[in-house]
Amino acid sequence: MRDEGGDKALAAAAEAAIAYRQGVAGAPRTPVADYAAMLAAFAGPTPETGADGAAIIDELVRLATPGIRASTGPRFFGWVIGGSHPTGVAADWLTAAWGQNAGNLVAAPAAAAVEAVAARWLLDLLRLPPTASVGFVTGATVANFVCLAAARSEVLRRVGWDVEADGLIGAPPVEVLIGADAHTTVFSGLKYLGLGARRVRTIVTDDSGRMLASDFERALKAASGPVIAIAQAGQINTGASDPFAAIAPTARDRGAWLHVDGAFGLWAQAAPGRAGLTAGVELADSWATDGHKWLQTPYDCGYAIVRDAEAHRRSMAISASYLPPPEGAERDPSAYVPELSRRARGFATWAMIRQLGRAGIAQMVERCCLIAAQMAQTIAAEPGAALICPVELNQFMIRFGADLDDAAGDAATLAVIRHLQADAVAFLGPAQWRGRWVMRCSVSSIATTPRDADETAASVIRAWRAAQAERASDPALQPQEK
Repeated sequence: MRDEGGDKALAAAAEAAIAYRQGVAGAPRTPVADYAAMLAAFAGPTPETGADGAAIIDELVRLATPGIRASTGPRFFGWVIGGSHPTGVAADWLTAAWGQNAGNLVAAPAAAAVEAVAARWLLDLLRLPPTASVGFVTGATVANFVCLAAARSEVLRRVGWDVEADGLIGAPPVEVLIGADAHTTVFSGLKYLGLGARRVRTIVTDDSGRMLASDFERALKAASGPVIAIAQAGQINTGASDPFAAIAPTARDRGAWLHVDGAFGLWAQAAPGRAGLTAGVELADSWATDGHKWLQTPYDCGYAIVRDAEAHRRSMAISASYLPPPEGAERDPSAYVPELSRRARGFATWAMIRQLGRAGIAQMVERCCLIAAQMAQTIAAEPGAALICPVELNQFMIRFGADLDDAAGDAATLAVIRHLQADAVAFLGPAQWRGRWVMRCSVSSIATTPRDADETAASVIRAWRAAQAERASDPALQPQEK
């Protein structure tokens, strides 16, 4: 029997989603209600009876819309978030509608097959070993966890310890080498795996956050026992990548596992004009990256890539009598992720690679990098605004009050961000770099154009001038006589 109420709910959701996407790109301002307002809007007693599906969707849209951050819009630069391209969103709608559990070949043959094909395409686009294994996970945080689990398994196996069977109690200690400017999600993975977020040997980095190869070599020589080294492609504030061509051979000679957190920076591999920034990254043992950043898929899409597929399977595979094993050499989707029941993430990945192709992905990455450089140059030309590091990829940082002391510069920078967010033409946010506050910009959306960059830069400059006027009119903010 046809569920007409369900059909109306689906139609209402599609209509509202299309209307939102049509409006968000052209919106001159994108104000958003805060959490407290949203909590008040949704709060209420537990429903005692059900309601009509279409009416529920209408209510959801009405209540949620004021608090929807325009992260799919062309002037969102607060974090490294892609634009959720309409083709990827449409494939994701079908994924939800089809309701496939991507755990094995029998339960979801189409989902399993599309993952296998999309995995091969990803390795080709990212110029990674074609025999590497790929797990489709929620994002780079879990991708790092999965890759580090494979690393833990293999480095302990080499010294005669089966961590999957015997755990870590009594195991030889694993030393972890990591750059001083590594992303916080890598430390989460170390915590989850019992390796300890604080039990690391930190490698000195340069002014852009890349590891110094000489200090890496020194730390590697000082390490004893099994070693996992963690590098990164794309430092979250600067976009800089570690010197893979120098550190990978050193790690391999020592028998260390080299993992790369490449949440967004690994996609430089897909753009010939930027691939030099990640030269040698293919020499690593594992790589974590996101689809919902530069591939523009919807959220809940990341990739754990491991050179040693057997180590990957050993650390992740799930088996039970009721689960049919794959036949022959067919890829078992559940062997490369920590989930059994999960979303069929391959559909959106496949759709976005089909949408953009090799040339389109390269052009998108290059365009984002050029737009970032354009924005940084325009803003830094304003007196009192300073670009912290050269723009290498799609990230840059600006500090305001270049002639002020640290505390006053921090206050000025945070005031600019406050004025900018109130203006609501674009969204950028704060970050700390070397102990000082900066405004950080991430250019990651396929929807962003040079015109969006100009409008955003103009809004930032207005905010800086407003912050200066505010400072000039407030005696409490004036320099005090010594």
